[in-house]
Amino acid sequence: MSTSGRRMKENNSRINNNTNGKEKKKSKKSRKALKIVLIVILVLVVIIAAVFAAGYTYIYSMLEEMNQETINLNEVSIDDAVADELSDYRNIALFGIDSREDDYGRGNRSDCIIIASVNKKTNEVKLVSVYRDTYLLLTGRSLDKVTHAYSYGGAELAVSTLNANLDLNIEEYVTVNFDAVVDAVDALGGIRMEITSDEVKYINNYIDENNRVTGHNSSHITTAGTYNLDGVQALAYSRIRYTAGGDYKRTERMRDVLEAMLNKAKTLSISELINFVNIMLPKISTNISSNDIIGLAPALLNLNISESNGWPEETQGATIGGVYYGVPVTLSENVTKLHEELFDQQGYTPSETVQNISEQIVTRTGIQ
Repeated sequence: MSTSGRRMKENNSRINNNTNGKEKKKSKKSRKALKIVLIVILVLVVIIAAVFAAGYTYIYSMLEEMNQETINLNEVSIDDAVADELSDYRNIALFGIDSREDDYGRGNRSDCIIIASVNKKTNEVKLVSVYRDTYLLLTGRSLDKVTHAYSYGGAELAVSTLNANLDLNIEEYVTVNFDAVVDAVDALGGIRMEITSDEVKYINNYIDENNRVTGHNSSHITTAGTYNLDGVQALAYSRIRYTAGGDYKRTERMRDVLEAMLNKAKTLSISELINFVNIMLPKISTNISSNDIIGLAPALLNLNISESNGWPEETQGATIGGVYYGVPVTLSENVTKLHEELFDQQGYTPSETVQNISEQIVTRTGIQ
């Protein structure tokens, strides 16, 4: 497999390899704490705790506060053979979108994409973060960043793109927007975070933007130190991407914010937790019914989240038409690794669809 890119021209777009070789971007176990995941898991765990305190009827009425949506399951690109092979797994797409308003549909890029894979037999849950800049074939469109799928076609196109490119059987999704982070942190009474001098240089611009779009009036942070951040400040911290480490460091900040939220939530009383859920649920959009969520309670009581990774494992940076992309090296090989790790399908052979997309990516970029 080649470790160096070569330049080529196609459709008047110039492709420049931004790395001297493939960058192996494999995340650690802590990646299970990425933005959307802990919000969703936290909400579900809190719901379970509240069930024992408040009863089924009350919990059902709470769940009705979520934004219940539907997608056309005939349009989500599930291969019949893949469906059979993964029949023991319930795969759910988790999206964190860049909407600052109560809007979960088209026009919003999925800032964070995670696949939650539940083994129906063991209740083991594995989480895989799909890097948003990954160069994939958007269903019915063209090769592009996977983050744009949600913007062009909402959850339906995003789910379809994941299924077609990764050989998955996703039918369910959960989406939250940026406002959820602000409201959740405020509902928790803030979180303690350390801010470095490098982060102080950038955080206030994000605080100003968040204040503008949310109507809040949070104060600036002027010196390095440990602070009890409110929701706007915590969101601003998680969005910083211009220090060393760039977008991957930003992902770590998202993780730290959500870990702090989880730790703070553990200290709340049942009544405070119920209040937290009441604030959070209207910020969630999903096609999973209230009955199905309640039905997940027995599995969640035995929830075991195993080590999780980022995907693709092998990528190479490339600039196409002035835009940066993370090119899988190759898509077929990365899908094989994904199925080996998620589903223990050793020596997995990707579907013809994935192999065809993989060839298109190689032809378009010259990276193989």
